Amino acid sequence: MTLFPAALRAGANTRQPVRSTPRGAKARTVHGAKGSTAWSPSRERMAVAAVAAAFVLVQLLLVVPGQGQGLGWDETVYVSQVNPHAPAAFFSAPRARGVTLLVAPVATWTDSTTVLRIYLALASGIALYLALRVWRRLQPPGVLALAGLLFGGLWVTLFYGSQAMPNLWVALAALAAAGCFLRAARDPHDRAALLGLGGNVAAVTLLRPMDAVWLALPLLAVTPFARRGRWRALLGVLVAGLALGAAEWVVEAYVSFGGLAARLTRSSQIQDGLGWNIAIVDQIRSLGGRTLCRPCTGPLPEPPVWLWWVLTPVLAAVGVHAAVRARHPARALLPALCALAMAVPYLFFIGYAAARFLLPAYALIALPAAAGLHRIGAAVRPGLRPAVATLLGLGLAGHLTVQGIVLVHTVDNSRATHDQYALIAERLRGLGVRPPCLLTGEAAIPVAYYAGCHSADTGGNNGNMTPVGVLATAAREPVAVLFPADGRLPDYARTWRVVPLTGSGLEPGYRVVLAPGVLR
Repeated sequence: MTLFPAALRAGANTRQPVRSTPRGAKARTVHGAKGSTAWSPSRERMAVAAVAAAFVLVQLLLVVPGQGQGLGWDETVYVSQVNPHAPAAFFSAPRARGVTLLVAPVATWTDSTTVLRIYLALASGIALYLALRVWRRLQPPGVLALAGLLFGGLWVTLFYGSQAMPNLWVALAALAAAGCFLRAARDPHDRAALLGLGGNVAAVTLLRPMDAVWLALPLLAVTPFARRGRWRALLGVLVAGLALGAAEWVVEAYVSFGGLAARLTRSSQIQDGLGWNIAIVDQIRSLGGRTLCRPCTGPLPEPPVWLWWVLTPVLAAVGVHAAVRARHPARALLPALCALAMAVPYLFFIGYAAARFLLPAYALIALPAAAGLHRIGAAVRPGLRPAVATLLGLGLAGHLTVQGIVLVHTVDNSRATHDQYALIAERLRGLGVRPPCLLTGEAAIPVAYYAGCHSADTGGNNGNMTPVGVLATAAREPVAVLFPADGRLPDYARTWRVVPLTGSGLEPGYRVVLAPGVLR
């Protein structure tokens, strides 16, 4: 921690204050970066905007159409809370309401999945641009656009940009929060940075409270090293942001889960019990396009798919070293520390994996990694720079190509799953399961969303109804139980009518049990 006093107390300015440049004057250059090219503020802003625009464009071309008209399992839970066209699904203990608030402006007036995805794609591009712009006076010119390309070019970032899921939004809010922290620490007059710090920490907490705790740890650890009198404001804003963002989750814990301790305990149980578990290899397995790796078995993807995962920390170390030599360690070290902190629970404490879990870490480490790549290009002799730039460009192009291939593969798999949910729902309607209705059993939550039914489960992670409750519901409305062909029927439904789910496009493997009141 001895690197922080000089950076935070002295101001951590990586650039001199920007003054208006007379017309015809030379563009300003990066200070302390050997061999840097000239970058004007407007040129840098346009480069970051171009990266954000490309991020949106790829989503609109490849992801939004490829996802079809359907929502994924978790998405149906978040969207159903505010969609008037579908009953609200059970909201389990680990979930938080941030995504529901995010989608509410669209989901409350239309059930069009395409409109929702376009809205999220556009919003994610704007958020990426704004999060990077927070760092505009904290990083050498050109680094921000490169960081945006490194992060925004990942298949997992592109895939979740238009999805109603929390991880990408946590990543962008965490990136902005770390930048606001450094700006507020260096400049006592930067009230916008203080407000941005509190607002982004609150946003992370509202989206995923546990992620906010891990983000806050390194920020709180370096707060005492802020310049004199500034640490109190930083500490107060951090605590206020955490409290504001967690307020709804804590209140809901007492209203619906029997208290905060009970909700935390239940959250841990649903996540297979939080404890020491090295999931590094599991995370590498998920990089091949597996949206959820639980249980995480099977071979590793090909090296081109995961090589960036190994190289990124190396580049980040180069970026941190360059920042230390330039006497501005905080600009690279703080995002690296935040990235490490936010990766810890998913690498060492959870027994399963998903590529989206590490999106916050990827967003934060992209800054020092981009700085490291920038430093490598600037450190070579002038005569070798064209060749090195060509090699680095080819390597980056190859990486982005591989990410695009994985993205298309993942989108195709996702669409196939969504199509199955929709086809099962259509078949159920043909069997007489129409609103108001209740669906339980395997994959009941997403299928119920498509069918317009309530969903319920008598046990497991989403248990919210007893068998007696299911039987009571069957007395007044259609009830159906989905179960695998080789699965065991629930005891309360052993006398009900079993119907195989067959039809055009339906994959074999599911059957449905219909309560006596359901008519064909």
